Amino acid sequence: MRRMKGKFFHLHHIFSGRYRFLWVLAGLAFFLFWFSLPEPLFDAPYARVVYDRDGELLGARIAADGQWRLPPAGSVPYKFRQSVVYFEDEWFYRHPGVNPVSLVKAALSNWRAGKIRRGGSTITMQVIRMAGGNPPRTYFHKALEIVRALRLELRYSKDSILRLYASHAPFGGNVVGLEAASWRYYGRPPNRLSWGESAALAVLPNAPSAIYPGKNRREFLRKRNLLLDKLRRKGIIDSLTCALAKEEPLPGRPRPLPRLAPHLLASVPADRPLYTSISKDLQGRILDVMRRYKSYFSANKIHNMGILVVSVPDGKVLAYAGNMPGPGKVEAGEVDVIRARRSTGSLLKPFLYAWSYGDGIILPQSLLSDIPTQIAGYHPENFDHTYDGAVPASEALARSLNVPAVRLLRSYGLEKFHDNLRRLHISTIDRPASHYGLSLILGGAEITLWEAVRLYAGMARELNRYNATGHYFTDTYDSPSLLRDTVLFGQSKVTERPVFGAGNIWFVFKALSDKDRPVEGDDWALYASARRVAWKTGTSFGHRDAWCVGVTPRYAVGVWVGNADGEGRPGLTGISAAAPVMFDVFRELPPETAWFARPDDLIRGNICRQSGYPASPACRDTEECLIPPHGERAPVCTYHRIIHLDRSGRYRVHAGCYDPQRMQTQSRFVLPPVEAWYYRRKHPSYRPLPPWAPGCNTSGEGNLGLIYPTPGVKIFLPRDFDGQRQKTVFKAVHRRPGARIYWHLDRSFLTITEGPHEVELYLTPGPHVLTLMDEDGEIKQCRFSVTDPETGPESSAKP
Repeated sequence: MRRMKGKFFHLHHIFSGRYRFLWVLAGLAFFLFWFSLPEPLFDAPYARVVYDRDGELLGARIAADGQWRLPPAGSVPYKFRQSVVYFEDEWFYRHPGVNPVSLVKAALSNWRAGKIRRGGSTITMQVIRMAGGNPPRTYFHKALEIVRALRLELRYSKDSILRLYASHAPFGGNVVGLEAASWRYYGRPPNRLSWGESAALAVLPNAPSAIYPGKNRREFLRKRNLLLDKLRRKGIIDSLTCALAKEEPLPGRPRPLPRLAPHLLASVPADRPLYTSISKDLQGRILDVMRRYKSYFSANKIHNMGILVVSVPDGKVLAYAGNMPGPGKVEAGEVDVIRARRSTGSLLKPFLYAWSYGDGIILPQSLLSDIPTQIAGYHPENFDHTYDGAVPASEALARSLNVPAVRLLRSYGLEKFHDNLRRLHISTIDRPASHYGLSLILGGAEITLWEAVRLYAGMARELNRYNATGHYFTDTYDSPSLLRDTVLFGQSKVTERPVFGAGNIWFVFKALSDKDRPVEGDDWALYASARRVAWKTGTSFGHRDAWCVGVTPRYAVGVWVGNADGEGRPGLTGISAAAPVMFDVFRELPPETAWFARPDDLIRGNICRQSGYPASPACRDTEECLIPPHGERAPVCTYHRIIHLDRSGRYRVHAGCYDPQRMQTQSRFVLPPVEAWYYRRKHPSYRPLPPWAPGCNTSGEGNLGLIYPTPGVKIFLPRDFDGQRQKTVFKAVHRRPGARIYWHLDRSFLTITEGPHEVELYLTPGPHVLTLMDEDGEIKQCRFSVTDPETGPESSAKP
């Protein structure tokens, strides 16, 4: 008990009286020591950096303070770690942050010299000095470095401290950190430096203002070789490695950093590097493709281009060229056109055809009308301003014909098509269907190159995944990823509702990949290639945008060409500008031999060869072939009719005017009058129906067709620049060549035509009735109105 009381009295004595002040001082000293490190340790800004999938540098933007200081990329490479430790602080892994022996040697050297010549700093102390902004070399600051170095060792591991040193050490000029030095002096990452290169960089931070590449090369070489000899003596490298390392040349002046992906740098955070899925080699070759076309496009004052390459299976971006390399600010070269909203042109047409196949509205070979069309004042025209009369759906898609697409959209349903696009999460289609109207299919909406490639890659992926698993998945159309370590399609959920359907996509791709496909206004042979590609072009109104997107089972490539400021240029079309670039990009990709497998959801149907619809009893030439999954819903052929001819075969007859025993019965392919008139111009073998025999009643059958105007149309009175009225051209057709048509307007006779059946009229405002009659008495009437804000309504016209 006495012993315990004695101990208590001794402790009480220590913590009371004059000792209390000492404890307060000790506590204060411990507090200052514990919180002596600045927070944060380094607050200098980093450069924005983008790497490819293999850690190769794609580009960097200098830090805000004008220094090339790249974010730390990882652990310090072995060669540099050994080099810098044996040059700067051989006992680094053994001391607590301060080396007393080095401090004593430095103090004696400085005392003898009468000035500060050596610092005796460890690597840890140098980290503290750099974190403090390299303050003046005084004994006070040296003492502060010692205290903070001890504290730093308690917070960080040795490897972390060495990483801080390598990330912030000066390497001459405005090059800071090992990562920047390695790229600026050698053009490759630190982990690929040789022993000679690592040793050269290890000696630079010791005196970066006195020795750096391009200055004091003799002293630089001497220090590097001394370090290599030391590494040999310590057994880090052998004699042969040392000799070979000494033969390596010293680095020259800093080389420029790569500028392979400048448009990605704007989205990169400054505190950490962006590791992308891009292939540096492919990215460089894509930029070379751009350079080859630059002068060609510039001659037509076309200054901007974007190219995006995506891997279909995993959705990773393989190449991202946001604009033409090298254009200045005047040409808007800083604009990332991959993310810019542009008119879709014809890019949405494959989606409409795929959904129309899926609903059984048409089959791939079904004939679509291609004739002059006016719908509620909207007058679409084909790219070449011609008409085919009737054209198979697959050919209309391959040729990107506008009129069949607009008429098909009306049949499919504008609202339905718009809703389907919205379910694809196209962010740029953000207005109601009524805002776009039927022009939605011809460029009335906007899309980005990123979204376009996403959708086409999604179609390829939907087909691939169905063929591989027999299922559809909810994430098939997810956005591509630029991030190297992001995994897409890893947690896929099965859905019973496909976006397009494998069979429908297969038929669309078949049409878009046919090597014999006719191309809008140009020759397919120009783009003949060993690689099969399903590709679609697009051209916006006013020649402002030229698109081409192509897909294979492994790759999706998108190209946009134009001017970022929206200026249109003559001849700027998808087929002439974007398609050649896209095929050149595909030539840079690894070869492929496999094509999309035919899915097992196709069905067999009996199809009329001429009309492409399910055969009716009147169809004589049919074939059993594969059709889309819901092809049985398609309407049966209405183009074939059973007709009766007289014994000579020259006239049509019926039982009411001719002996049935003498009749000939035939099945004929018959188009409506307007379609037939245009169809016959490109298909000379088309046979119109024979005329009726004299005395036979035609039962009101139509041989007469009116092309323009259409019933109920509102015509705006045309005027020239001087305000003078201009003529309006009315057009009609007749099945029988040479037939005479009598024209009347508002009960007044106008003229007679015998082909071509065209009449030019000066119209006056107001309602009108146009009446046409042929020699057989067939009548065609059309009511229309003429509007002219400058005058009141009148009711006459003259030829």
